[in-house]
Amino acid sequence: MTDDVRNIVLGVVAAGISAALGWLARTYLWKRKLRRKQTFFGLPENSESLLVVNRDPAAAEPAVHRFDVFALLELSALVKDCGAHVQVVTQDTAHQGFGERTEFCVGGPGSNRRMVAHMAAMLPGVRVNVDPEPGPDRGAFQIGTERYRMDPGVTEYVLLARLTAGERRETRPVFLFCGQRAITNQAATRYLARNHERLARKYGSHSFVLLLKVINSQAYGPDVVELVADVTRAAQTPLQATEPRTAHRAS
Repeated sequence: MTDDVRNIVLGVVAAGISAALGWLARTYLWKRKLRRKQTFFGLPENSESLLVVNRDPAAAEPAVHRFDVFALLELSALVKDCGAHVQVVTQDTAHQGFGERTEFCVGGPGSNRRMVAHMAAMLPGVRVNVDPEPGPDRGAFQIGTERYRMDPGVTEYVLLARLTAGERRETRPVFLFCGQRAITNQAATRYLARNHERLARKYGSHSFVLLLKVINSQAYGPDVVELVADVTRAAQTPLQATEPRTAHRAS
């Protein structure tokens, strides 16, 4: 074997080894990223999850608002990415407890009675005005001593929560998407899809409740979202019989 042939063979072998090591490194990083995602969502491979669908309160017949349908599609994609399965049920047929499998619950208490139960059990510091009559406080959130009013299409709020019941490692989380309008529910699911890695690094497997602001949805849809505050402590502390201290008006 000449020196030239030897050099070619050694170059091919070195390139093959480098390619194999690169593939192994990428595979390891991808699997680690997937495991973190599965842990955050409580969705190990082939596990089952529950997607609770709300109803459109403006429709005469039982129906789902189109923005809530978009939210469900984005959540279904997250579940599929984790290699898990999803069962879709309506808000009036989800007669089961929580913690056995991951649940995604979409819609405010005015359109989702399952959300009403979750908020009563796990978010005693939150009240949502579900009065159908027009007025400045229609759809407003009260979180602790703060009140957040909406200006439809301009400034709207939505709660994004990851909650767990008990400290058992195998307990699955419940994700809540409680918005003042259907488009804000989609905004919250999109925010979760885009930021779940950052949220997982910050909160790990712990519960959190985030208040998000959706800005100018009439022009930008569900895409422009700001984090207002982490309201976990206030949301989980029972409300006192006092008037809200501050009213945040949409502007």
